[in-house]
Amino acid sequence: MNQKDIISYVKKHPSGKVKIAYADMDGILRGKYISTSKFLSSIEKGTSFCDVIMGWDAADVLYDKSTITGWHTGYPDSPASIDLNSFRKIPWENDLPFFLGELNDNKGGPSPVCPRQLLKQVLKQATDMGFTPMFAQEFEWFNFEETPRSANEKGFRDLTPLTPGMFGYSILRSTLKNPFFSDLFDLLTRFDIPIEGLHTETGPGTYEAAIAHSGILEAGDRAVLFKTAVKEIAYKHGIMATFMAKINENLPGCGGHVHHSLWDKTAKKNLFFDGKDKENLSDTARSYIAGQLHCMPYILPMFAPTINSYKRLVEGAWAPTTLTWGIDNRTTALRILNGSNNACRIETRVIGSDVNPYLAMAACLAAGLYGIKKKMKLKQPATVGNGYRDYSNGSLPHTLIDATHQMKTSPIAQELFGKTFVDHFVQSRDWEWRQHLKAVTDWEYKRYFEII
Repeated sequence: MNQKDIISYVKKHPSGKVKIAYADMDGILRGKYISTSKFLSSIEKGTSFCDVIMGWDAADVLYDKSTITGWHTGYPDSPASIDLNSFRKIPWENDLPFFLGELNDNKGGPSPVCPRQLLKQVLKQATDMGFTPMFAQEFEWFNFEETPRSANEKGFRDLTPLTPGMFGYSILRSTLKNPFFSDLFDLLTRFDIPIEGLHTETGPGTYEAAIAHSGILEAGDRAVLFKTAVKEIAYKHGIMATFMAKINENLPGCGGHVHHSLWDKTAKKNLFFDGKDKENLSDTARSYIAGQLHCMPYILPMFAPTINSYKRLVEGAWAPTTLTWGIDNRTTALRILNGSNNACRIETRVIGSDVNPYLAMAACLAAGLYGIKKKMKLKQPATVGNGYRDYSNGSLPHTLIDATHQMKTSPIAQELFGKTFVDHFVQSRDWEWRQHLKAVTDWEYKRYFEII
């Protein structure tokens, strides 16, 4: 649909309203319903949205180290814009029109801390260099036969999984819960989030979905909307879906792996593939991979943004711990898929399902472009076998505070994303760490209550 058709659809929709949303620092969609007349005015004259969504955490608690917004600014409405190109119809809400928006600065330019705006800025760098970035994300997540009320009343303990036991790639379990399973596939596709594959993963009530690839901005939109859409569809079946990176120390974590490649301006030639190379990789791909590995320790909070993220990044849990790359190797940080021209790509496996997709994709692309700009050589050989034991290029930071400190003190992070964004983002991760320090956990009770 062109923009004229989109506006016509909005005007004719019988609900008389539109749903809009903006992604906050954690990738959580914050939005509201607005009247059709308000929407049409916003398209013509611009709109605004309270900038507190960039100044609080996932629990709506305000950061105490304010940067771009805070008590010192009075939390005003920020200039904002609605992207008509993000138009979708919500199939579980009578095909209600839906749009994504972005926050701007007071001069009408992009807000330096808006995640979607950051992704667009990195995309512009790529296009200026003659590249078309093609991206896709896949997610693993757990499903429980709970409601928000029942989960809270249980203190998030002893929750009932959708299905018991470990049964990855199960045809039986997808049949057992087929109404939910089919709704996920069908409704997500109708919501313009095309699903390439959907299956059970190993773990009680665990699913995995792969989203079809596209240009990077559309890929970011699809991934952000996927997480919220899955939760909303689950609600309708009396199910709660969680994208926590790790829900239990005895179960695998949940990945949010990002697949990416660079194509030419026409998006017809994959610039990563070189059939004359022994590993089918072009010099562009090797520099891109080198940039990824070089930058990763300094931008890790954009891949692993929560306390819980680092419970997944442990040895032997299907998540990488070392700065490694390998050909179709699921134990390395970067898994290279090089089988053909059309499919040649990088899979960044560090990323968990708890991530903000806009920030993760911006970080992947910016780090790869860094390697190309610096003409970096991939001197490190591909890891063969167990990547957990390959320490030749070092390891990833083990906690959120260590990763945040490296990002805060790194000139690389500021070069990639700008000082304003880095200052704001790292203080939000520092805040997350300090909130966790106050909590008394089940582990502490089990370990110390009786014995100490």
